[in-house]
Amino acid sequence: MNQATSSTRAKLTAPRSAAVAGILFSLLLIASLLLIRSSVPEDPYDAGQWLASGWRNVTLGMHLMPFAGIAFLWFIGVVRDRLGEYEDRFFATVFLGSGLLFLAMTFASAAVSGGILSMYGTTPDQLIESGVYTFGRTVTYEITNVYTLKMAGVFMTTTCTLGLRTGIMPRWMAFFGLGLALFLLLSMGFFYWAPLVFPLWTLLISTYFLLTNLKPAQGAPTPSAIDKTQ
Repeated sequence: MNQATSSTRAKLTAPRSAAVAGILFSLLLIASLLLIRSSVPEDPYDAGQWLASGWRNVTLGMHLMPFAGIAFLWFIGVVRDRLGEYEDRFFATVFLGSGLLFLAMTFASAAVSGGILSMYGTTPDQLIESGVYTFGRTVTYEITNVYTLKMAGVFMTTTCTLGLRTGIMPRWMAFFGLGLALFLLLSMGFFYWAPLVFPLWTLLISTYFLLTNLKPAQGAPTPSAIDKTQ
């Protein structure tokens, strides 16, 4: 009786948890990117004039990053749990590795940016004159627009491939995700708003997961009903 109840609860909770975590990650990362990229100019070799007026928005965006990362870790874990016995070892390794590398580089970029903002708050003139700003700005640009985007593309590719093989998402959604992944892999940092593609795609599939699991959840027997039938 207890095993049946636990099994039913797991089936009802895991897909919803993946959907909620994915939606939360998407919204937090989108908000963070909008705050940062609307304040920071596209040119990585700018002189730093934006710091005087835009540092507050960027700081707020940096503070949202850790919470987005926590939600993304939860999303990865619950998606793997949903795949269960259908998870392929090769794709599971690439899926997990690319997801963790994406998260690590996102945090590294945020840490460098946070260091620049902290130094600007204490010694704004020395930050620009010493060349620390130029170095930190270019490093952040390279990490975010080259390496992080590549790992996001690999993560999307493996997720969509697993979706095609296991049927956890519609085929059109999987092929659409593969097209977006190819765009990220080949973008090479030429499109300033390209990082928004990944959270928007995650929001799409997470919303699908949530909607497709609401109907079964509503019609499923409650634990008390299961107890009465035992």
